[in-house]
Amino acid sequence: MTRLRDDVRRRLHAAADPAKAPAMRAYMKSAMPYLGVQATPLRAVCKQAFAALAFPDGEAWRREVLAIWRGAEFREEWYAAIELAKHRSARGFQRISALPMYREMIVTGAWWDVVDAIATRPLYAILDNDRPAMSAAMREWARGHDLWLRRSAILCQLPAKAKTDLALLYDCIEPALDSREFFLRKAIGWALRQYARIDPAEVARYVAANEARLSPLSRREALKHVG
Repeated sequence: MTRLRDDVRRRLHAAADPAKAPAMRAYMKSAMPYLGVQATPLRAVCKQAFAALAFPDGEAWRREVLAIWRGAEFREEWYAAIELAKHRSARGFQRISALPMYREMIVTGAWWDVVDAIATRPLYAILDNDRPAMSAAMREWARGHDLWLRRSAILCQLPAKAKTDLALLYDCIEPALDSREFFLRKAIGWALRQYARIDPAEVARYVAANEARLSPLSRREALKHVG
């Protein structure tokens, strides 16, 4: 056990309210138990535990993130690993070399709370830093068989705003257009709704052009803010 993982675990246990754990676990339909640390105290724990961190290189950072992730006994430890992955000390390490780590976390986490936290920030940071390699990787994920990798590819540009690569967005959506899977339909709608804040006319055009293939859920979400 690494020193950092040990410290995070100790702090989480100290902040836990065990009475809240069963409801948290039931809400998330989690096979992994909860300690009972809600979002605000969890962020405070991570802020304290990670305050003085300075990693010599990306490999050292990835090693610590995965040590917490792989050794997790409670779901809050997964959340702490994600907080470390997003920590300001790691900004320079959000490169394509980090993608295998995130892929492991997405595939093993395999639920929306974990996946969306990774897809909507760290993956976009990699895309912003290493666009050609990351764009190719997201297109590959979008065409694959893993539901959560496919969802991640669709959502990876949520923070992009005017920098959204529409060709990439549509390429990541295309393999899921005919899917009956709720989490893919929801992701399509979410991604389109987000871009509609920048260009509502384009989203309206895209929805009309793909009306026969888009699910009602995806259409409704996409056009939520389109007048």
